[in-house]
Amino acid sequence: MDRVRDRVVPVITILAVIVVAWYAFAVFMNAPFQRDLDRRAGETPTTMEFIGKTLSQPKPTMPAPHQVAQNFFENTFLRKVTSARSLVYHSWVTLSSTLLGFTFGTALGILIAVGIVHVIALDRSLMPWIIASQTIPILAVAPMIIVVLAAIGITGLIPKALISTYLSFFPVAVGMVKGLRSPDLMHLDLMHTYNASASQTFWKLRVPASVPFLFASMKVAVAASLVGAIVGELPTGAVAGIGAKLLAGSYYSQTIDMWAALVAGSVVAAMLVVLVGIVGKIVERSMGGRPA
Repeated sequence: MDRVRDRVVPVITILAVIVVAWYAFAVFMNAPFQRDLDRRAGETPTTMEFIGKTLSQPKPTMPAPHQVAQNFFENTFLRKVTSARSLVYHSWVTLSSTLLGFTFGTALGILIAVGIVHVIALDRSLMPWIIASQTIPILAVAPMIIVVLAAIGITGLIPKALISTYLSFFPVAVGMVKGLRSPDLMHLDLMHTYNASASQTFWKLRVPASVPFLFASMKVAVAASLVGAIVGELPTGAVAGIGAKLLAGSYYSQTIDMWAALVAGSVVAAMLVVLVGIVGKIVERSMGGRPA
C-alpha cells in the first residue's frame, strides 16, 4: 500500500500543480481580448465575473482545462467512432501509421546495432552519420519525403510510416548497441573458455543482456514514432488523423479542438509506452528475470 501511495501521490501532486498553473495562464492569456470585449460592450464586470469570462470564451487564446476536458469527453465518448469529429477515429488513423513506422524503426535499429557491434568499420563510420541524421529538423525532412514518394506514386500510409521510422530507429539503435556491449568481460571470457562460437555468444549472452536496454529504448521510440506520424500528416493535406485535426483547428482558430487533439495524442502515447513496458516485463520474466 505504501508503495502504491509513494507512486500515486507525487503524480497527483504534479498534476494538480499543472492544472492550477494552466488556469492561471489561461486567465492571463485571455484577459486582453476579454478586456477589449468588455470595453466595446460598455461593461464593467467584477473580478470574479471577469475571470469567469476569460475561462469561458468560445475561441480563447489559451483554453481552460475544463474546456479541453469537456471537448475531449464529447469527441471521444459521445460521438460515433466513424464520425469525422471523433477523436477515436483520428487517433486510430494516426496510430496505424505510428505502429507501422515503429515496427520498421525497431527492426532497422536492431539491424544497425548488430552491424555496429560486430563490424568495427560500421562502428567508426556509420554511428557518426546516425547521430548527425537526428540533428536535421523533422519538419524539414517530412515534406521532402512526402514529395519524393508522391512523385513515384507512393502516398497514404507509407510516407507517414517512413517519417515515424526516421524518428524511431535512432533510440533503438543506440539502446541496442549499449545492450549488446553490456556483458562483462568476465562473461565474454567464460564463453571463450567454453569454446563458444560468435553466434552462440551473440544469442546466449549478448541478446539476453540487451533485452532491458531494447525495451527501454523502445519506449522512447514508440513516443517518437507517434510524433513522426503527426508531423507526417501536416504537409500531406490529410483529412484524418491527429495532425489533420490540429491543422484544421489552426485554420479556423478552434483552439479548444487543437488542445483536445493534443490531449488525445498524449493519451495514445502514454498507452503505447505502458504497453511496451508491459511486454518488456513479460519478456524479461519469460527469460528468467526477477520482477523489480
